[in-house]
Amino acid sequence: MKNALLISASSYKDTGYLRHCEGWIKEFLGSDADEEILFIPYAGVRRTNDEYEQKVIECLNNKNIKSIHRYEDKISAIKNVKSIAVGGGNTFMLLHMLYKLNLIEPIKEAVTNGTKYFGWSAGANIAGKTMMTTNDMPIIMPKSFDSLNIFPYQINPHFISGKLAGHNGESREERLEEFLIANPKDTIYALPEGTALVIRGNEVEVIGHSDILKLEYKKEIEKIAIKTKFKI
Repeated sequence: MKNALLISASSYKDTGYLRHCEGWIKEFLGSDADEEILFIPYAGVRRTNDEYEQKVIECLNNKNIKSIHRYEDKISAIKNVKSIAVGGGNTFMLLHMLYKLNLIEPIKEAVTNGTKYFGWSAGANIAGKTMMTTNDMPIIMPKSFDSLNIFPYQINPHFISGKLAGHNGESREERLEEFLIANPKDTIYALPEGTALVIRGNEVEVIGHSDILKLEYKKEIEKIAIKTKFKI
């Protein structure tokens, strides 16, 4: 049974790094919080892997977190843990590294077999069908845009509605509409900061501080309230 916690962002307003979701993560992990948590740091382009690992250890106050870059046999590391955490940053770099190291299928297999998965920002984005609704700059080309498909729809993290004052480019809604015109059979779930999806088997629950949005081709945008559950 799949168990995943997909968090829109590492921060919410001025709460600090991972503070708003620390309780969600502890509740999601349960007794597995006392076991080793395998951390995947590859989205953190502006941090070294060591720096990113240490930041997450400190912010979650959990010394059981160990980064995958410390393992020579990374596939065995994935197979031998109960929980995997994937940090935010640049989604293109994250997916590029996962393909380069041949880790996509081992992660998918592990999660299918019950390993818990939690990620924020880019780490949530790649849990969807593809990474094509990321907000990130394409700084490197991954082997494929196909991602983990833990959640079989598109995810747009850090969702902000409307246009900022003085901004003359497209709004996020317009960008996502462009995706749906090109991919009319897909569905997008847009997660504002301070929200997350909890997946247990084929049931999903919306948690956090605001509604999320469901976007489909030529349909009105649907708001989904927190504490709502739906099937996948």
